[in-house]
Amino acid sequence: MNFYIGYLFAEAVKHILQKNGIPTSDIDLIGSHGQTIHHYPFLIIPCTLQIGEPAVIAHETGIPTIADFRVADMAAGGQGAPLVAYPDYLLFHDSVKTMGLLNIGGIANITVLPANGSFDSVSAADTGPGNMCIDAVVSEITDGRERYDQAGQRAAQGTPHQPLIDEWLNHPFFQLTPPKTTGREMFGHTLAMECLAACRKHSLSDNDSIATLTELTVQTIALYISQFVPEKNPIDTLYVSGGGVHNQTVMQRLNEALVGTAVEPVDNSGISADAKEAIAFAILANESLHGQAGNLPSATGASMRKILGKFVCP
Repeated sequence: MNFYIGYLFAEAVKHILQKNGIPTSDIDLIGSHGQTIHHYPFLIIPCTLQIGEPAVIAHETGIPTIADFRVADMAAGGQGAPLVAYPDYLLFHDSVKTMGLLNIGGIANITVLPANGSFDSVSAADTGPGNMCIDAVVSEITDGRERYDQAGQRAAQGTPHQPLIDEWLNHPFFQLTPPKTTGREMFGHTLAMECLAACRKHSLSDNDSIATLTELTVQTIALYISQFVPEKNPIDTLYVSGGGVHNQTVMQRLNEALVGTAVEPVDNSGISADAKEAIAFAILANESLHGQAGNLPSATGASMRKILGKFVCP
């Protein structure tokens, strides 16, 4: 599987270059995050695994490749995530405004950049489930005919069940202080099916169940911000990226929940919401190539800054 995904990634690179008329010789470097298979930052011996063999990517494309970014930070006592905090700082820090960068992928993660702050002032963490539980429930309800809630339409037609959400908010992860990260080991298919069973036990309709899982994502994001962003220095603008930015119900509810914060798609900054994570890892790869550290200990909990990734020649 590691090699197979490497071949798929290489084919994707070649397809994009061909589609856009870009010669391979114009590309100096590939930064590949890989596909996360396991992420266990809280074990006695912490570990993480991303697959998508970089040697295959480099060979098939003829382009030097840097991959396996997370392990260097974890070896230094960090959580191996969120690594986007450093690119977020480079791209979005502001001398006047406190900026927030929220990525809603399978898991939701946030970077907070205090106004006129330094690297050391940056905080970042996973807030909890993003699209992961919603997608799993939609797929289960529709017998796989739908893989996600298109534009949040199903959630918009349902009514969240707050007593269940209150119960789920007692999950131990939400009581942890940053730095903290999580993954499908904690908020994956098993938990999603437990949540769906609880919804059905309360006789919720399918759309009510989806609305309840959607509201959980929104409330855990809002909870993190209320817990860990100082009231005296609130987030002025929260740019949202990842698949969740296309969920109109999520975006509407975030705007309602985060009073005083402008919640906007990151596209408004000139950077595509669908490309932001790729841009972040391109930056990290470039930093590594030039011998520059790419993690921020204030975000990951590492004991020191580290040069990230492993370099593979074609």
